[in-house]
Amino acid sequence: MTASTPDTAPAAARVKRDRTHYLYIAVIVAVALGIAVGLIWPDAAVELKPLGTGFVNLIKMMISPIIFCTIVLGIGSVRKAAKVGAVGGIALGYFLVMSLVALAIGLVVGNVLHPGDGLHITNAIKATGHSQVSPDALPPVDFVLSIIPTTFVSAFTEGQVLQTLLVALLAGFALQAMGSAGQPVLRGIEHIQRLVFRILSMVMWAAPVGAFGAIAAVVGSAGIDALKSLAVLMLGFYVTCFLFVFVVLGALLRIVAGLNVFSLFKYLGREFLLILSTSSSESALPRLIAKMEHLGVSRPVVGITVPTGYSFNLDGTMIYMTMASLYIADALGTPMSIGEQIPLLLFLLLASKGAAGVSGAGLATLAGGLQSHKPALVDGVGLIVGIDRFMSEARALTNFAGNAVATVLVGTWTKEIDKVRVRQVLAGELPFDETTLLDEDRPAVAEVPEARENGEKELAKA
Repeated sequence: MTASTPDTAPAAARVKRDRTHYLYIAVIVAVALGIAVGLIWPDAAVELKPLGTGFVNLIKMMISPIIFCTIVLGIGSVRKAAKVGAVGGIALGYFLVMSLVALAIGLVVGNVLHPGDGLHITNAIKATGHSQVSPDALPPVDFVLSIIPTTFVSAFTEGQVLQTLLVALLAGFALQAMGSAGQPVLRGIEHIQRLVFRILSMVMWAAPVGAFGAIAAVVGSAGIDALKSLAVLMLGFYVTCFLFVFVVLGALLRIVAGLNVFSLFKYLGREFLLILSTSSSESALPRLIAKMEHLGVSRPVVGITVPTGYSFNLDGTMIYMTMASLYIADALGTPMSIGEQIPLLLFLLLASKGAAGVSGAGLATLAGGLQSHKPALVDGVGLIVGIDRFMSEARALTNFAGNAVATVLVGTWTKEIDKVRVRQVLAGELPFDETTLLDEDRPAVAEVPEARENGEKELAKA
């Protein structure tokens, strides 16, 4: 009997993993069916768009409570507030540097390819371009003020990630200051987090339906003909994103953390598939938080780096805006000199922060930024509307990869990462629980005594 007991437990775990394995096989099949439907019955395929939109909205519904619980549990268990500030400062500094690197890479590739040469702009295309200017994108000052929610509760209802981040930081620091008196609240939030992640695991079973609707609508609306004249721009953008992720980010990950980028991305394979099928990096945000914690990065680092990165670390968007701007300028017959390109791109770097959370932020940010800084180029935005959804997939995948790598790097720089656990997880020795999305055997909250020798330098076990 004693010999059979340890054999049965792993068998039960394998059954659970097999079920989720079938789920993602179903997603792949759904994507293939969606492409087929989009090509064969394009008009009907466009009507399936609500399926994809509904699934992404279900995921977005879970983002605010997951971010709140993760950050509060992380900060509330840290004895020294300066540790949280150090994490945030390092993360923001890294985000700025990598955004500039992404802009520079896009600048070089765009000037080498010149994909917009020889194109012609019609009045219809000009009208389409101007229609993309979104009134939701805010100037820098208004953007900063928009981070402050109207009420404590509205931070959870308006879908603004940075508002939720602010409220969670305040709550986390307040519980940190309360010491042992805040432990019951932290344990209550721990239970809420388990509930939220369990709901998320249930929602994920709708992924095949959402993937089918999203892909069918994209292929049905754009079709193959819309891609031919823009193939050079798309190919150049995809290659640039690939080189940025596997050369730049891969080298950083190897040098700083000593990890292989392919191993990390294999661990995040299901999240990449989810993004590819929905064209939205937000659909994988809750799972990225859970998986980075499981990987061995501490809760404060994950809770601060991932949500902030989704607004400030948009490497794919930076490359996209750079290449799209140069493409439009060439297509209009008004190529920009380097002296004109750099100020425009730095302006777009700032404008992208003001458009965080805007639906279709890549295209809307590009149109809004050009309207503010170089209005003559807005006429050409209509040229890329037809392929923007296809480019948004590479944009979202690159943004997600950048934030995953950033979390590991910030954890390494702040010494808030369990390197032994990281290697065990990436080797498959500690599989991720796809049912709960949490490590049930590790409590999220531990008792923190009011006073302890050198206690302020320690993290509560999480």
